[in-house]
Amino acid sequence: MRGIRAAGMAFVLAGAMLGTAAGTAGAAPAESSRTAAACPTGWGSGAKVGGALMGGDHLVDIRTGRHECYDRMVFDIPGGGRIGYQVQYVNRFHADPSGQYIPVAGGAILNIGIGAWSYDLEAGVPTYPGEVGEHLPSVNVNGYTTFRDTRFGGTYEGETQVGLGVRARLPFRVTQLDDRVVVDVAHSWTS
Repeated sequence: MRGIRAAGMAFVLAGAMLGTAAGTAGAAPAESSRTAAACPTGWGSGAKVGGALMGGDHLVDIRTGRHECYDRMVFDIPGGGRIGYQVQYVNRFHADPSGQYIPVAGGAILNIGIGAWSYDLEAGVPTYPGEVGEHLPSVNVNGYTTFRDTRFGGTYEGETQVGLGVRARLPFRVTQLDDRVVVDVAHSWTS
């Protein structure tokens, strides 16, 4: 009986030592999976809506940035408070309210509506220089992992509309801050 127990203990110890050696040898892949796990993936690709779309404040800038796990688009609306938004995937991008079809390059298109004007009604001047159907001024998405194209849809009744072409229908999130709305689109479903 003692011999069986001793053999069993030797087997357990050998297995533990192998596990330690394997764990040490496998440290790099474990680190990689920890890095990959740090990228958020639970955003989903369904429509995201927040606040009232008819805004009283003015859009002054749209900018983009590249991050490790996602590409980002930021809508700057100084003094905007809680800015409304509606962001969803569409098959084709159409300007509201005219219905004008605006081609947007990419494997999928996000229709982004922001509760802010792109022009000052009282002064009669644009606060954001976008032209309907054209690329967003001063925004270049060449070399981005996810973003492929941007198009300005115009402003109607306090809502500014943008078409964002992305590589594929990927998860995205929208963050609403006091003076801006941020749209992040993941690089993959398993970033």
